[in-house]
Amino acid sequence: MKARESLTRLKEFQVREKQRQLSQLQMMMSEFERMTKDLESQIVFEERKSGISDPSHFAYPTFAKAARQRADNLQVSIRELKVQQDAAELALAEVQAEYAKAAALEERDSSTRLRA
Repeated sequence: MKARESLTRLKEFQVREKQRQLSQLQMMMSEFERMTKDLESQIVFEERKSGISDPSHFAYPTFAKAARQRADNLQVSIRELKVQQDAAELALAEVQAEYAKAAALEERDSSTRLRA
C-alpha cells in the first residue's frame, strides 16, 4: 500500500517537473522572439541612418551586420527550442497518463482498505 502512495507522489513530482521544463522553454522562446524584434528594429534604424540596406554592400554598417547575424542565430535557437518544446509536451502527456494510472490504483487500494 505504501509503495503505491510513493509511486503516486513520484509521478506527481514528475508531472510538475515536466510542466516546469515546458514553461521554461516557452519563456525562453518568447524572450528570444522579443530580442529578435529589438535587433530587427535596430537594424532598420542603422540602415536608415547609413542609407544602405544591402547587406552585401561594402559600406553596410558593421553594427547592422552583427545584429543581423545575432537575429539569425536567435531564430535558429527558437526553432531548436520548438523541437524541444514538442518533445517536452509529449513527455508531459506520457507522465500525466502514468500519474493518472498510479492515482487510480491508489484510489482503488484505499477504497478496498476502507471496505475491509
